[in-house]
Amino acid sequence: MQDFETDGHRARKRFGQNFLSDPNIIRKIIDAIRPQPGELMVEIGPGLGAMTAPLIERLGHLHVVEIDRDLIARLHETYAPAQITVHEGDALKFDFSSLCAGGDQPLRIVGNLPYNISTPILFHLAEYADRVKDMTFMLQKEVVMRMVAEPGTEEYGRLSVMLQYRFRMGRMFDVPPGAFRPAPKVMSSIVRMAPLPKDQLGAQDETLLGKIVTAAFGQRRKTLKNTLRDYMGDADFAALGIDPSLRGEKLSVEQFVAIANHCCARG
Repeated sequence: MQDFETDGHRARKRFGQNFLSDPNIIRKIIDAIRPQPGELMVEIGPGLGAMTAPLIERLGHLHVVEIDRDLIARLHETYAPAQITVHEGDALKFDFSSLCAGGDQPLRIVGNLPYNISTPILFHLAEYADRVKDMTFMLQKEVVMRMVAEPGTEEYGRLSVMLQYRFRMGRMFDVPPGAFRPAPKVMSSIVRMAPLPKDQLGAQDETLLGKIVTAAFGQRRKTLKNTLRDYMGDADFAALGIDPSLRGEKLSVEQFVAIANHCCARG
């Protein structure tokens, strides 16, 4: 994608900028988010403010995280401090828990996430799940399909398992390329993520779970016997009733948790 001039701003390729411009789609997304007055909400990558304005109208005040200095200047020019708090910097490095400091109000996170770094951002945001009410994002449809994929499907993988372990996932609706300027070459989708209660998570060691899931999908064509050989032997698979000749894509989230807990208990 070349840099593209729109509404007086040059969309920058390095930031993965595609600005939402279809008013009907914008209205549909805001209605899906259902922002309520006084809620604590942060928008990642507000861009030219397509969602920012209607969010502020309903909320009263909005936090935003933006990396583009030109867009930051526009936000300051457009909105009063009482309406918006602009956090300048990279969302991948931002401490979202800082927005909850000193209060018990849960955080709602929304945004049109940059497609070129969407997976790292999702894993970063998952770290704050215990402070979050929900997250609603627009992402490349291909990524959303991986997020909500079921075991045994081609899309099912590490992203599916690790997000579904922590969140209740829901794909809402698709957004065509023509709704953006410049138009991306791919279809987009809206996805909602609601953190699951801690007592439903189950993994005794979430770091170990992550390592096991990463290993299982590191070489998708290989069987669990090979990909998990550093963690599981024949007796371990037998104890859990899991066929070692299966591939990682066949296991449910619960089965991955069972493997991690077995390894943790075995020591």
